[in-house]
Amino acid sequence: MDKPSAPSCERNREPILAVLREHFADRRDALEIGSGTGQHAVHFAAAMPWLSWQCSDRAENLPGIRLWLDEAALPNTPAPLELDVGGAWPAHRYDAVFSANTLHIMGWPEVEALFARLPEATTSNATLAIYGPFNYGGEYTSDSNAAFDQWLQERGAHMGIRAAEAVDALAARAGFRPVADVAMPANNRCRVWRRG
Repeated sequence: MDKPSAPSCERNREPILAVLREHFADRRDALEIGSGTGQHAVHFAAAMPWLSWQCSDRAENLPGIRLWLDEAALPNTPAPLELDVGGAWPAHRYDAVFSANTLHIMGWPEVEALFARLPEATTSNATLAIYGPFNYGGEYTSDSNAAFDQWLQERGAHMGIRAAEAVDALAARAGFRPVADVAMPANNRCRVWRRG
C-alpha cells in the first residue's frame, strides 16, 4: 500500500502551522479529528515537539495514517484512534483539538455531534482550532467557494460549506468562545475557540 497523499495538505500546512504555533504554544495534548491522510499530523507533530499529537479518523483511513506515522517515527504521535463523531470517543481529555476540512464533508447532524461531544473529551481550558471554508452572513467569501459548495452538494446532499455563525453557536453551546479567525490561502479560514 502506498502512502495516501493530498496535495492540499502540502499547500496549506505552513499557514495552518503558523496559527497553531501561536494558539497551541501552551498546550500539551492535541486530538486531531479526521486526520485524513496523516500528512498534517506528521508535519505539525514534528514542528511542535512539546505536543502529543493524537490522530483519529474512521476505520478505513487508519491504515494510510499509520503509514505516515510509521515512516516519520516521531516520539509524540501515538497510534491513531478510530473515531466516528457519532460513536465512541476516547476517554482521555485533551487540552487542544484540531480538525481540517471536515465540517463541510460531514452532514450537519455529525457537525452537531462533534461539538456536543467536545466537553467530555476536553479539559476545562481547551483550545479548539478548525481549518476550512466558511460562509459569513449567508454569503460565500469567494466565487471559488460558491463553485466548491455546488460541487460538494452534487457529491452528497449532506455536504456543504458551513455558516460561521451556526458553527459559533454550536461552539458556544459546548462552552467554547471565539478567540481568532484567520484568513488562509484558497479562501479558507483557521478559526480558534477557547473553552471556559
